[in-house]
This record gives sequence, C-alpha cells and structure tokens, in this order.
Amino acid sequence: MISDSEISGAVAAYLGCYPEEAKQLAEPLRLLAGGRGFASRRSFPMHVTVGTLLVRDSTEILLVEHLAYGITLQPGGHLESTDVTLVDAAVRELTEETGIDPGQISVVSPAPVYIEYGRVPARPAKDEPEHHHLDIGFAFATACAEVGRIQESEVTGAGWYPLELAERLVGPRIARAISGPAKVG
Repeated sequence: MISDSEISGAVAAYLGCYPEEAKQLAEPLRLLAGGRGFASRRSFPMHVTVGTLLVRDSTEILLVEHLAYGITLQPGGHLESTDVTLVDAAVRELTEETGIDPGQISVVSPAPVYIEYGRVPARPAKDEPEHHHLDIGFAFATACAEVGRIQESEVTGAGWYPLELAERLVGPRIARAISGPAKVG
C-alpha cells in the first residue's frame, strides 16, 4: 500500500512547483501530518485518489463520462492496496476505465500536475460518510493510444477531446497536462 510519506512527498513536490496553492491545500496538509493511512478508501474524513491527464499528439486529451458523478472528467479513482506508487495507481485507473494499453503511454513527469481537495457527499449504499478526496493528478503522453473496452461500472464512455474543449469541461489542469509541472526557481 502507498504510504502517507509518499503522499506527503507528492504534495511537497507539487507545492514546490505551485507554491501559490499552499493555502488551498492547508487542510489536507494538516491531515497528512497526522498520518492515518490516507491511501485507504476507508480513511475518513479524507482519502487520496489519483487522476490521469493523457494527451495524444499534443492536440487531444482523453476524458471519460463518469457514471456516479454524471460529468465529463479525467480518468482516475481510488487507490488499492496493491498499488506501489501514485503514478502506477494512475496508470491502473486509466487502463481499467478506458482500456488504454499502458505500453502506449509515457509519464510526462513523476511530479503531479494538479492536486485538488474536494468534498464528496455521503454515499450510504457504500457505507461512506461525507468526506474529502485529495485528488493527485499526473500527466501522460501518447502518440497513438486508442480507447479499448471501458469499465461500464464506472464510466459510460471515453473519448478524445480537443484541448480547448477539454479545458472548458474540466478546467485549467488541462493546460498543465501539456506543459507538465512548473519549473521551480
């Protein structure tokens, strides 16, 4: 299982690139300092999820139609006990949700290109109280990967979107998928 220290290290690397976001991440940083096994989906009031921004030919990005949320967003999800690194977890989620061949992609940088802290409503059917996700996203690139069999239990579709449209749908993290993490100092 991914350790709290690896999670903290990823957040520190991210804040090294985007120090202006420290205030937004103050609460998850406070929780991480207490170290409570945040890789587990059963960790409340917060646990970690990962996201994948996969860019094809510097012109398109892969997005999914998320079943539970009913919105278009990047592939991603919860960590599993078998995940070794956050990047590996992001690749696993990408492959599970979209059927993309992991041999067709490469990581842009081991440092996250976005981290978001967001509230998740209670899900009584999953025995989950209201909680927060600390979503850690990584950028990947491909020249030719195609969508394969989607994970119908989690997504209703997956497809390639022009970068401009993807940014309108998902937000400014899309631009970071092209450029990778900001350069420090």
